[in-house]
Amino acid sequence: MSLAEQINWARDRFALWEPRIRAFLPEEGRFERLRQEAEALEDRFPHPGDRTPLFGVLVGVKDVIHVEGSHTRAGGRLPHEHLQGAEADSVTSLRAAGALILGKTTTSEFSYTAPTSTRNPRNLNHTPGGSSSGSAAAVAAGLCPLALGTQTTGSIIKPAAFCGIVGFKPSYDRVSRSGLVPLAPSIDHVGLFAPDVKGIHEAARLLCSEWRTEQDLPNLRVLGVPEGPYLERASHQSLQHFRKACRRLEQAGFKIRSVPVMSDFEAIAKRHDNLLIGEAARVHSDWFATYREFYHPETADMVLRGRLVSEAALENARSSCWELRRELTELMATHQLDLWISPSATGPAPRGLENTGDSIMNLPWTHSGLPTINLPAGTTQAGLPLGLQVAGSWWADEEVLAWSEVLEAVMR
Repeated sequence: MSLAEQINWARDRFALWEPRIRAFLPEEGRFERLRQEAEALEDRFPHPGDRTPLFGVLVGVKDVIHVEGSHTRAGGRLPHEHLQGAEADSVTSLRAAGALILGKTTTSEFSYTAPTSTRNPRNLNHTPGGSSSGSAAAVAAGLCPLALGTQTTGSIIKPAAFCGIVGFKPSYDRVSRSGLVPLAPSIDHVGLFAPDVKGIHEAARLLCSEWRTEQDLPNLRVLGVPEGPYLERASHQSLQHFRKACRRLEQAGFKIRSVPVMSDFEAIAKRHDNLLIGEAARVHSDWFATYREFYHPETADMVLRGRLVSEAALENARSSCWELRRELTELMATHQLDLWISPSATGPAPRGLENTGDSIMNLPWTHSGLPTINLPAGTTQAGLPLGLQVAGSWWADEEVLAWSEVLEAVMR
């Protein structure tokens, strides 16, 4: 199929699905722009042998990530002039590899919790999750095979789980955060959505700094289950499904090892919240002082609470990220674990659009900055997707993705 034919096919699918799921920001002349860009791309790469695997791939970009030629609004109502910046390195790298930007995808206001009007393609009566709602929904609906998102607590893994696709949060800062409207810089991550691990893998090789050629995976395949107060935050339904997934993995030859961990999980969660709202309040200090009435009540409340977080509490919370990372990686070494596995969310996507769901199951892996991926792991009796969350050691993104291709084959 030629690029022109691909774009025509995408246009027809977009016309069918986008009015239902509302994953993208409006753009006049979207597909005429894409046709022109496709022609220029074919002129740049006239010989198929020179084209990368990302040649002609349509990409959705969360609207907190700058794209040249597009206004960034970050899901809010502030005058867009205050939010603009140079195109993100991640977007520029994708373009250089031949990808085509389909458009900006919806986001909760400033990547926090205020919901969007985006719907879950698996069930339009349920949330797609937040805050990277549009990116997850766009991939799940087949509007694009790749999308960029961000995660500051659970904004990649959770919507990927709710929408039944793969979502990858790399190690902290492994993908450049340049060109991003930040929420909390110490824990903001730029990551990816795709229908399968292979699609993630192709983009991650390009976007992750200092990518290493993957080594052969070890014969002993050991998965750690983080037992304790963290795991107990999942619902009975989610835990029951997770235990069944563990049994499937054991049957496939993996060894499951229960490891008590994060006995102080409530304190970790509190420090994470302090870091998020404290840094966000500082990011928004000038904007909020001038445009407070433009903020959604949930976002305004975050800023006001964040003002009360002291510099000492912020520094303590930043130190907590390193401490948790060390704890989790040392336990991996002690117990000879290849990966951690856990439920991707407390349960399936909630009904309605007013609640984007709980991100607590994603919090420790974001706080520690460890590479994490959601793998689709079946559905509830009602047909709502559930996910398996897989986390690896610090800067071991290559191994996480290599293992995930193996795990994906078991879980599908």
